[in-house]
Order: sequence, then structure tokens, then C-alpha cells
Amino acid sequence: MHLPRTLAAASAAALALVAAGASPALAADAPGQDKPGHYSFAVIGDVPYGAAQQALFPQWIQEINAADPAMTFHVGDIKNGSSRCDDALYQQIKGDFDTFANPLIYTPGDNEWTDCHRVNNGAYNPLERLAYDRSVFFANPGVSLGQNPVEVDAQTAAGFPENVSLRRNGVDFAVVHVVGSNDGVQPWTGLGDTAPRPKQLAAEQARMANAVSLVKSTFATAKQKHDRAVMVLLQADMFDPTYTPAWSDISAFQPLVQTLVDESSAFDGEVYLVNGDSHVYNDDQPLASGSPWLATYGVTGSADNLTRLTVDGSSNNKDWLHVTINRPGAEHVLSWERVPYVAH
Repeated sequence: MHLPRTLAAASAAALALVAAGASPALAADAPGQDKPGHYSFAVIGDVPYGAAQQALFPQWIQEINAADPAMTFHVGDIKNGSSRCDDALYQQIKGDFDTFANPLIYTPGDNEWTDCHRVNNGAYNPLERLAYDRSVFFANPGVSLGQNPVEVDAQTAAGFPENVSLRRNGVDFAVVHVVGSNDGVQPWTGLGDTAPRPKQLAAEQARMANAVSLVKSTFATAKQKHDRAVMVLLQADMFDPTYTPAWSDISAFQPLVQTLVDESSAFDGEVYLVNGDSHVYNDDQPLASGSPWLATYGVTGSADNLTRLTVDGSSNNKDWLHVTINRPGAEHVLSWERVPYVAH
């Protein structure tokens, strides 16, 4: 069992299951399942990558089902970045998602829309692919995926049904659509572009504004309820420790990074940030005092209570993250372990 390094121990948290007030048609908690120390969930991302993983993905889902986490979060990238963005792929993955026994909450990654302009992806218009992704995976906004769906609070009215929040066991979750490729503003070179299009920039600004709004409202709820922790889940690795990014690779993330600093530092609890994108498991404190990321993003303040987790993905996709909400009085609100897949 891996324990968080800091007071903000693990970013695994979207326990969005049995949302309060869920209709009778939605899943109900199993006896005792909603008690601290009994409630656990899974986090995966950047999967399945390529034909081999697509073939194994149904078996991996059954392994997660056998462990019976209350919910699973997929933090984006349902394909690799060098394969086609054809309709059939989305339908195939949706079919796989439908086999999760318990609720599944998914947020889009860059590979399934932002990067679809690439010639080897089919030279699609990314915004058209995003619209298709939403039509497949968010056809029933305000409700999770999976065989036993639950209600979630979604930004449907604003046009972002993929942005959802929920609250479980003193933990508040915000799942926001923030992706790699500088949140989707890098030029669509596969379509002949050398600079981002005005419509592309406007779409990103609207997505980021709504993501920031959801994060702020989630922290507000946590404060109002005197909850123990907040977790934010998204695809983009805004703090990839494996390289020194150019500003053009990360500039669009700055508003969210400042929001995380502001909200975390004003919150008397633990904060977890969970992402995929960079494919290698990591836990760290990218916004703690003295972190070079503070200067990189030009933000003011720091967040010593924020712990970030990156889930394994791509060729490292050999495990899933099993997260538990611990009982009050435990050293940390969350603890987690990487569970290896048996099928390979």
C-alpha cells in the first residue's frame, strides 16, 4: 500500500458513485460501502493504446470489476496518438466502458480529439471530433457511464457535460476537461496550420474558464461542508517531471495552476490532483513552497497541501490505481496502491 508523501496524499479521488438524490433507476450503495475505510475507487488513463491493448482492455475491465471498487475514473486518452480517430474506435471503447460493473466517469484526453488533425490520425477537424466524442460518451449528461450509473453534477447548460463534480465521504471531486497539447491550442499542422485558429483559441478559453469555475465551486462546497479533502482529476500533466517544457507547451494551463494555488492554500484540508498524459506513475508536490513550477507558471503563492498523482499509461499501462478513503483519524485522507493486471 502506497501512502501519500504529504498531508495532501493522493490524487485518486473521484468517488462519484451513488450521488445524493440519485433516482431509483441509478445504483444504490452496497451496505457499508459508503463508510470511510470501506469506500474505494479505481483510476486509469491513457488506455487502451494500440491494437494489443484494445484486445486486452475487456479483460482488464473484468479484473477491476472483480476487485469491486465503488467507481472507476478514466482520466483521458482512449487511444494512442498515432492511430486513426475513426467513429468505430469511439463506439468500440464506449462498448468496453459499458462493461464496467460499477459507475465509470471519463474525461476526454487530447488523443481522441485535439491531436486528430494529424495525417496518421485521419486529418480530422479536432473540434468536430470533440463533438463526436461528446455525442458518444456524454449522450446522457448528468449521469455516469457503466452498468450501474450514478448521478453527477455536470456543466451541461454551459456546453461542457464532461465537466462533473460529486461528493463522497468528506471528499469533493472535480473532473475537468483539460488536455495535453497545451490544452488544445497547438496548431493543427495536419490540416496545414502554422498557428492556432481563432475558433480553436475561443474554444479553449471557454473550456478553461468552465474548468476553473468548477474547481472553485468544488472547493466552495468542501469549505461549506467542512470536508476533509478535494480531488481534481484531468488528463493533462501540467507538471511533467521528465522534461523542461517550452512556454508554448504549457501556457494555457496557467489560469488553472493559479486557481489550484489560490484554492488549496485557502482550504484547511488535503488536496489531490490526478492526471495521466505523461504515462509514468509519479507522486509529488508541484506547487509546494520552493517548487520551480511556481516560477515556471509565474503564479503567486504556493500550495503545500496539494499532492499530485500521475497514473501509469501507454506502454507502462500494466496496472490500475486502487484508492481508499481512510477513516477519520488516519494520517491521510487517502491511500492507494498500484494493482498489476494479470492479463498481458
